Amino acid sequence: MMKLKRAYQPEEPGDGIRVLVDRLWPRGLSRGSAAIDEWARELAPSSELRRWFGHKLEQWPEFRRLYRKELSARGEDLERLARMAAKGNVTLVYAAKDVEHNNARVLAEMISEIGSRLEMVKF
Repeated sequence: MMKLKRAYQPEEPGDGIRVLVDRLWPRGLSRGSAAIDEWARELAPSSELRRWFGHKLEQWPEFRRLYRKELSARGEDLERLARMAAKGNVTLVYAAKDVEHNNARVLAEMISEIGSRLEMVKF
C-alpha cells in the first residue's frame, strides 16, 4: 500500500518504509527526527522543473505532465517502489505545504500505474 505524508508529520506505526521523495532535505527537520528509511532524490523533479513550478497552481497541469515525462526515464526505480508497496506499506514523504499539488502525488500515481501493470504480468 502506498501512502503520502508531509515530512513534518510524525511517524506512525502503519507508515511502513518511509521514502523521502524531495531533492532537498526539508527545512528545519533534523535527520534523526525525520524517521526516513530511504532518500530517493533521483525520483524528485529536476531542480529546473521544481524552480519553474514554484507551487503556482496555474502551472500544476504542465508541471504534472513534465514531471511524469522525467519520471518515465526512471522505470526501474519506479518498479522497485511498486514492488515494495505490493509487499507492505510504503509512505512517500514530502515537504510541500500543498497536500494536493505536489511531486509525491504525481509519483504515487505513476507507481500505482506500474503496480497495476505488474499485477497483470504475473506468471
